[in-house]
Amino acid sequence: MPRPRLAPITALLLAATFAAGCGDRAAEKQAPRTTVSVSAAASLREAFTAAEKEYEAAHPDIDIRVNFGASGALQRQIEQGAPVDVFASAAEKPMDALESRGLIDPRSRRRLAGNELVLIVPTVANSAGVRGFADLSLPRVRRVALGVPASVPAGEYADQVLRTLGIRDSVQKKAVLGQDVRAVLAYVASGEADAGVVYRTDVAAAGNRVRIVASAPAGSHSPITYPIAVTTQAADAAAARAFAGFLLGPRGREILRAHGFVAE
Repeated sequence: MPRPRLAPITALLLAATFAAGCGDRAAEKQAPRTTVSVSAAASLREAFTAAEKEYEAAHPDIDIRVNFGASGALQRQIEQGAPVDVFASAAEKPMDALESRGLIDPRSRRRLAGNELVLIVPTVANSAGVRGFADLSLPRVRRVALGVPASVPAGEYADQVLRTLGIRDSVQKKAVLGQDVRAVLAYVASGEADAGVVYRTDVAAAGNRVRIVASAPAGSHSPITYPIAVTTQAADAAAARAFAGFLLGPRGREILRAHGFVAE
């Protein structure tokens, strides 16, 4: 039996509807996403990576791009004009410097999290027998991994601890300096250093290659706080504030706590 032919008008309407549907789908695929550029302290890598994935899944129109590094180095990049929308530092000092130059919105500045400073050694070969901070000055300890105090907050906190304990000069002679806290972690994990000072949250990133032998004594360094703020040069301030708000909100703090941070 011959197949019935569509009336010309009906055929045209179907063709137009199909073309419109294809156009809508193509437009959806090609719709530009808003990029939010974030500069964050190296110690925040795992927590922020998890937060980024979750936020993007809930907001498909947003593309979060995070640059991790030493807080002091990130501060200088922003001062030199790097296109950053949100800055999360491992200390107040870099954020203070940016605020003094009008490079962050002070109304958006908040305390994101806290952390703890710890002394670590290689899990397998602790040949130097390090059991506490005081041991770092002993002759049998030959290399101690520390962050560069001028740009790595963990290094500055460690320097304060060593000063408080009266062993800074002896330890400085055997210091191996890392450009960020994860470099310090790597020195110890690889066995290139007998011990190192990092944040408690960093230890998990090394798997079972390092272990904690001591926490920094109470009162031996200034409080470890992570401030976060939106920059004054943010390309889309509303999108930047929204992501910062997520990190500061209940779910963001839950993610931070899951990665070992103190987030109230």
